Amino acid sequence: MVLSEAEALARLEELRRQRDALERQIADLLLYLDLGRRLGGPPAPAPAATDPAPRGDAPAPPPVSAPVAAPPAQPPVRSERPPAPAFADPVEGEAALSETVLARRYGRAVIEAALASLEEAGRPLHASEILARITEQGFSLPGQDPVAALNTRLWKRSGPGGPLKRLGEAVYAPADAEEG
Repeated sequence: MVLSEAEALARLEELRRQRDALERQIADLLLYLDLGRRLGGPPAPAPAATDPAPRGDAPAPPPVSAPVAAPPAQPPVRSERPPAPAFADPVEGEAALSETVLARRYGRAVIEAALASLEEAGRPLHASEILARITEQGFSLPGQDPVAALNTRLWKRSGPGGPLKRLGEAVYAPADAEEG
């Protein structure tokens, strides 16, 4: 089977989208594991021993005696948000992740820290107040105007279905603050 250049480029683009989606899922799972470790949750059960047979073209079937649970498709519903994580050095296995994936993880952690700060305050906060609180926790934002950088991140997450709502110029509250 010979592909035309256009077909090869289209297939390449499709594979890149799939790779990006997988990298996002991996980054999310690593972030949840890291947060769980920081919060001192119960240790994850060790994986079941598998047959050390060499890999072939076909994947080995899972062991019959131990059912394998699939990871959740979506993150758990947030009834309580954990305290904001402090920035930590990368853990094992993260060295191979691309800078883009690490930047996305850090961006998600910044948003989680901002949400925790808003809930801790119990009132809407201006982006500069949020920045002061998350800076105390070890987070930093690049650029000449970190408040503007944070405001942009918060604004992007304040749309429909997002975790934040924008109440005014650079003033935010958790999206579920008035629901219920």
